[in-house]
Amino acid sequence: MADWEIKKLRVLRTLHEVGTVTATAEALHMTPSAVSQQLTGLARQLGVTLLEAQGRRVRLTGAAHLVLRHADALFAQLERADAELLGYLQGEAGEVRVGAFSTAIPALVVPAVRELRRSRPGLTVRVREAEAAEVYELLADGSVDLALSLAAHAPGPRDPKFTHVPLLADPLDVALPAGHPLAAEPGLRLADLADEPWIYGTDGPWAQITTTACEHAGFVPERAHAAVGWTAILSMVAAGMGVALVPRMAMAGERGGAGVTVRVLHADQPRRHVVAAARRGSEGAPGPARVLAALQRAAAGQPRTRTVQSH
Repeated sequence: MADWEIKKLRVLRTLHEVGTVTATAEALHMTPSAVSQQLTGLARQLGVTLLEAQGRRVRLTGAAHLVLRHADALFAQLERADAELLGYLQGEAGEVRVGAFSTAIPALVVPAVRELRRSRPGLTVRVREAEAAEVYELLADGSVDLALSLAAHAPGPRDPKFTHVPLLADPLDVALPAGHPLAAEPGLRLADLADEPWIYGTDGPWAQITTTACEHAGFVPERAHAAVGWTAILSMVAAGMGVALVPRMAMAGERGGAGVTVRVLHADQPRRHVVAAARRGSEGAPGPARVLAALQRAAAGQPRTRTVQSH
């Protein structure tokens, strides 16, 4: 394959545009002898004759015109590459991979992606769902660039591998059967539900969050049924099988359904803290920084006080 040197092709193109070696040298801030050396070297590398003598001037050969046709396409592609690279350096283009736990995707990631598709159409966001603890493994091995997790599952603050940015404190509300004696109780507290049968998972982040919140309220919840999906949990609540804590962020796109009342625990509102994480040092890269800022705006738009009642 011939050696197509960009600098030498630019000299040839300039000669074609301005007509003489002297004018080419002036346009490129070179000496005439340097221009001649570049053109001679290009002809040798390509194995063709590029110039013919025409009196005291030179003219381009047919081979030179063929080379220029391809050079023009090459220069156009390089211009596009320069523009795309500039966009990448400014966070306007490129790809950012985001790992997030399930309830963070509709509440935070999707709104952020929608905003970026309008404001930064050249920036692509790839989303991967993962458990809140698993996202750190994906972040560490380079599978994702940003991770959304829960503060309770973050490595210790002294871990040198990651940088954390708080996004929001997501309130936990309680779902009760609509006919429950406490469903309309004024000033309902979590401790008021100490003797109720509870519905939550056998392990994983939500089991830990539920038990921790109840323990902070002074009791250990009795798990009557185990489930992790919100559809299953709310269905069992509606059937009168127990009560459950539900994160407000997760409920933003859910309807409790017939027979469920979701109450805000004003007096002792438990919360889960959502964070974004990046490999330390990478959070300032333009693309991830753009996505992180969009996630922060999505978090700022989350409702802070909301009571849902469905009968």
